[in-house]
Amino acid sequence: MAKQGQTAAQDLDGLTAAAARAARGDLPPVHLWNPPFCGDLDMRIAADGTWFYLGTPIGRPALVRLFSTILKREGDSYFLVTPVEKVGIRVDDAPFLAVAMTVEGDGEGRVLKFRTNVGDEVTCNAGHGLRFETRDDGGLVPYLHVRAGLWAKVTRALYYDLVDMGRQRMVDGRMMFGVASAGTFFAMATADQAGAAG
Repeated sequence: MAKQGQTAAQDLDGLTAAAARAARGDLPPVHLWNPPFCGDLDMRIAADGTWFYLGTPIGRPALVRLFSTILKREGDSYFLVTPVEKVGIRVDDAPFLAVAMTVEGDGEGRVLKFRTNVGDEVTCNAGHGLRFETRDDGGLVPYLHVRAGLWAKVTRALYYDLVDMGRQRMVDGRMMFGVASAGTFFAMATADQAGAAG
């Protein structure tokens, strides 16, 4: 067992060192890297945004930030990728949380800017949109596109702020309720569904 733990620690140390070398800028070009798959790592991102390694939360925010910059999604699978290796990790829901939002302007000129739990700054627009998924109980869960197929779950408090800003708009001949940012409208639900929920 000790040897297994030591090997796991060495694997993590090696990945950390490789990630640090690769992440010379803010976001390394992981979309350009296609190294060989080296197996799965016992790392998991929980639904609340906590990163775990070997079942223990990673308590160093700088290390979590570093790993977040080399995260890549392929289909429904997630990997930490460096120029020389790719290891699989588990993600319970979305890899990030949108934890803060600022609003610039209003009406048609409104721009929403989000910050994630790992420090990404994301302006909500056509390329970094919002989507709303229906939960089993009928409630909505909002997500923000951060980059390259990686999404942030929007916290409940920010979701309520989005609802407060919401307006009705005709979309493809149907009245929808949603929120606009940077000139793009993101529908949450039909106007009837929004009225019934309110």
